[in-house]
Amino acid sequence: MAGRIREEDIKRVRDASPIADVIGEYLQLRPAGADNLRGLCPFHEERTPSFYVRPSRGVFYCFGCAQGGDVIAFVMKHDHLTFVEAVEWLAGRAGIQLRYEEGSAAPRSQQSYRTRLLEAHKVAHEYFMEHLATPEAAPAREFLAERGFDAQVAEHFQLGYAPAGWENLVRHLRARRFTDKEILDSGLASPGRHGPMDRFRGRLIWPIKDLAGDVIGFGARRLDEHDTGPKYLNTPETPLYKKSQVLYGIELAKREIARRQQAVIVEGYTDVMACHLAGVPTAIATCGTAFGTEHIKILRRLIHDDAELGSGISRAQIIFTFDGDEAGRKAAERAFAEDQRFVNQTYVAIEPNGMDPCELRQHKGDAAVRELIAQRVPLYEFALRSTVDQYDLDTAEGQIAALDAAAPIVASIKDWSLRQRYAVRLSGWLGLPDEKLVLRRIGQQGRQGRGGRRAAPRPEPPGQGALFLVDPNDPKLFLEREALKLALQYPAHTGPEFDEIEPEAFVAEPYAKVRHAIAEAGGAASGVAGEAWLERVREHAPDDQVRSLVTELAVEPLRDQRPNGAGEPDPRYVTAILARVQERHVSRRIAEVKSRLQRVNPTERPDEHNRLFGELIALEQYRRGLLERGIEGL
Repeated sequence: MAGRIREEDIKRVRDASPIADVIGEYLQLRPAGADNLRGLCPFHEERTPSFYVRPSRGVFYCFGCAQGGDVIAFVMKHDHLTFVEAVEWLAGRAGIQLRYEEGSAAPRSQQSYRTRLLEAHKVAHEYFMEHLATPEAAPAREFLAERGFDAQVAEHFQLGYAPAGWENLVRHLRARRFTDKEILDSGLASPGRHGPMDRFRGRLIWPIKDLAGDVIGFGARRLDEHDTGPKYLNTPETPLYKKSQVLYGIELAKREIARRQQAVIVEGYTDVMACHLAGVPTAIATCGTAFGTEHIKILRRLIHDDAELGSGISRAQIIFTFDGDEAGRKAAERAFAEDQRFVNQTYVAIEPNGMDPCELRQHKGDAAVRELIAQRVPLYEFALRSTVDQYDLDTAEGQIAALDAAAPIVASIKDWSLRQRYAVRLSGWLGLPDEKLVLRRIGQQGRQGRGGRRAAPRPEPPGQGALFLVDPNDPKLFLEREALKLALQYPAHTGPEFDEIEPEAFVAEPYAKVRHAIAEAGGAASGVAGEAWLERVREHAPDDQVRSLVTELAVEPLRDQRPNGAGEPDPRYVTAILARVQERHVSRRIAEVKSRLQRVNPTERPDEHNRLFGELIALEQYRRGLLERGIEGL
């Protein structure tokens, strides 16, 4: 049993471990008022941040799951450690030598088991790195050189080489006083007839680290063609290494992922290296498993933006790169199945000739890798096109078969406005001029329950297609719906402020048509009110469906329940709603400008780059003003 850590040392550890810095290594924190930081809670699934850190008090608390405490409690909870293990980990991070009640520093046998396994990985990593320069490791260096990686690159990514013997690493670890049990439990060795034998032999080694930068496992590439083992061999499941929860390169990429609001998911270790060297420092890769739910949780804690503020818009991007072959297509489809767990926008980047980022950099240079990422396409579009391309669209039979295959994909999109837009685009891709047929098929798929069971029927006005099935309770459309209700019910209170909102700000097509009818009727500032105003708007509606929606919006109560004493909306509420609708639109414009800016080389096209940068600054300033007005009134 380890002795009790001295109280004064525990206090030193707390003082040397600022809670915001420690938690900031695990998730992204943003200012939330005086002496408060906020982020997505790592202890339960959530979309809106409820996890708060108060640096001056050295505490955290989640209003969603009621977890809280100091920096030690956070490390204990997050990494599933005992109190002693958490203090020892923080002490190592801060460079503090702990003392125990029995006297001096605790002997190795008294250190926590997790700390021992981490130390074993550290020793093994140093051993592997030292051997990369040996004559035996020449094939490993040649492998790297063939892919454009020199000794400096290998040093930067801390690569190594595992000698070909059966017990080289085992003997080295034993000499450093690690027990056979520790060596086996760490995954560095496998059981043999005569004791542990090296797991990695004659292979190029990549260290796999956690968010804090500790080595918790290794990935190894076969070099000898006579080696009967797998091409890539990873650390097995251990107390430290859970393959569903690790991402290669995450410790290198985490800060850029948070800063750029972007993560690029590649398929191999060399692809991560190539991307980072080419100027895409947000690249990471899974380790011997498909990208899944646990990986999503890690990224969502690093990436979150204005979607949390209720705008419904997330400018953060998850970009998957896959090989252009059949395996790559299937990998993209698996990613699509997980896509809607993200709040963020999800894309696919596939090189037309089937090259991965490493091959692309090798053959066409760094700029080609950056261009590959810049030319990403939305994951929804890729999934739909991949499905449609499997059918002969020159025949009516092929068109209908492709429609039936693609309709479930569109129907599964939770974002209403996005679902409608892809329905219309699918109609064009299929060459079917009858959009109503496409929308009807998608609507039928959307009403199918799991396992083919039909869900409860949804009321649908006669002749009304899926395009006009607007959910009045859709939180992503709340602001649009509320703004239209204000303009229809209280035009004198919205006036020029509403009329200044561009039609493109209304992303739901039915709401956009109502907005257009209001403009055609003279706008909210026309001076007309009451029944005459509503009748004028109805007259300019394009069809009965829009006229019906105008009536619905004209009688639906506002969501604002604050008393005003005059039966009229609170002016602060009006200002806030209109500002937030415009702010969402400006946010989308900012995302477009940023995307264009990333594709413009400032050296080759300085004028265009400066123009876009100036436009971005102006838009950001305008957006901040809108956001302040919106927050003050809601």
